[in-house]
Amino acid sequence: MSITYLRSPQPGLLARPLAAASPAARLRRLIEASFVPLLFLGAALLFRGIGFTVTVIDTDEGLYLVQAREWLRGAWPLVAVWDMHPVGAPALYAAAIALFGESIATIRMLGITCVAATGWALYGLVRGAGGARPLALAAGLLYIAHTVVLFGLASNTEVLFAPLVVASVGLGLRAAVRAGTTGEGPRWGELALMGLAMGCAFTIKPVVTPEGCLAFGLLTLPALWRRALRPGRFLAMALAYAALVLLPTALFALAYASQGHLATFVDGSFLAPMRYSEARLSLAEALQRVQVAVMVLLWPLLLALVALLGWGRRRGTGGRLTRVALLWFACASLAIIGPGYYFPHYFLIWLPALSVLAALGAWRLARLARPRRALAVFAALVTVVAVEAWRQEATVRVGRGTGIWNPDPVQEVVRAVRARLRPGDAVFIANYHPVVYALTDARLPTRFVFPAHLTGNFTEVADLDTDAELRRILATRPRVVVVDRGWWWQMRPDAAALLTELLQRDYVLETTVAEERGPIELWRPREGAGLHPPPADASSP
Repeated sequence: MSITYLRSPQPGLLARPLAAASPAARLRRLIEASFVPLLFLGAALLFRGIGFTVTVIDTDEGLYLVQAREWLRGAWPLVAVWDMHPVGAPALYAAAIALFGESIATIRMLGITCVAATGWALYGLVRGAGGARPLALAAGLLYIAHTVVLFGLASNTEVLFAPLVVASVGLGLRAAVRAGTTGEGPRWGELALMGLAMGCAFTIKPVVTPEGCLAFGLLTLPALWRRALRPGRFLAMALAYAALVLLPTALFALAYASQGHLATFVDGSFLAPMRYSEARLSLAEALQRVQVAVMVLLWPLLLALVALLGWGRRRGTGGRLTRVALLWFACASLAIIGPGYYFPHYFLIWLPALSVLAALGAWRLARLARPRRALAVFAALVTVVAVEAWRQEATVRVGRGTGIWNPDPVQEVVRAVRARLRPGDAVFIANYHPVVYALTDARLPTRFVFPAHLTGNFTEVADLDTDAELRRILATRPRVVVVDRGWWWQMRPDAAALLTELLQRDYVLETTVAEERGPIELWRPREGAGLHPPPADASSP
């Protein structure tokens, strides 16, 4: 039998040899350690499985997929496919595709994996703060269940950066608890992990900044307050943390600079988001979208209110978790407010903090029952609230029937476009889902494949003459031009008039595909129509 020697508390001495764990004991420990992450992975598959029935949940997915496809072929995001986000999301898409192949299923599984990882990180956060195992499990499961609403079934940025943010806040909270109980200051290893995690999250979307500040504050301020951290070391840690957060972005910038595209990287990653945030919704429109999000998340918000009333002023683990989660919710709200448009998936940033508060509220209500029944009542409350979130989304999707009872129109469009393509042909998606570019393997006619940036209401973020670019694209005579008449009203009037003029002059309507909101038109170049030279200042694809 092999033996393991452990160092004694007394220097220079060896403890008595201890028998190594048997294979059965090691297997049992492995199963116990794997139970929680496997449970969350299974829950994510169960709750989010309905997302496999449709091709498009949110249009943004298609943009990241096209960027990832071009990246794997050697053409860099922002250079070959422009966007107003950093390149972290297409990097994750490209990694998933490289490992598992290019498909919608791969992208859905990426979202499921990230959601399960966030649930696991929430479990660790609650346990690290001293919370009971049922409370930690409930926080993770409530998060997973509520990611199906507010377009959260899509593998969008809020889903992708969540595990990194939650892990960072969890590290900070564990250090804060340690500072309060043992008087120990933060460790450099924790700072390094937190900084790199938040740095990777920052490359996905800079809105994580308020939560990154919260994580660092939890790591250092309680220790600074209790004089377990000297001011000089605090300042050194702050500088190191800032450098670590910026490191992944700096590495991307160096990579782009080596290709001669630093200006393009800076424009897409920083300048374009600033231009985007300059035009904000009115107060009435913003309040309406907040109201909708509150109505969708009503039950966890009510449980959160119970937690605030029951635990907010108490000492101990419950009070500590409640107050930290409330502060976290406030930081998440700043992240939602920042861009100024309040799209539904922005409110997914609330979910980690809200899930902790909702679990605490359910735990508080369960304690009103008899002690022997409290755990069963708690489990029932969590289950009902989780299933209710899934029921909301599932009812809508089953009612519409897309991909379940009725054909998926996106796939119908893909098939129609493929039937008309030859190798090397270009397709132009005027105002439909850019995922068609990826699924048809068509050549791109422009860098600006996201319709909102070219023909829609966000053309100011691209910083180019979009009408000139539209003329240039159509002058190159793409093999197919896809027009969504159901979304025609979302086009800029100038773009709609220009597209109508050019299609009527140089193209012929080939066929249509039925879509829920109206027909999808496929136009082909008119026989004998000559090429029209593009404007001199137009962008090249």
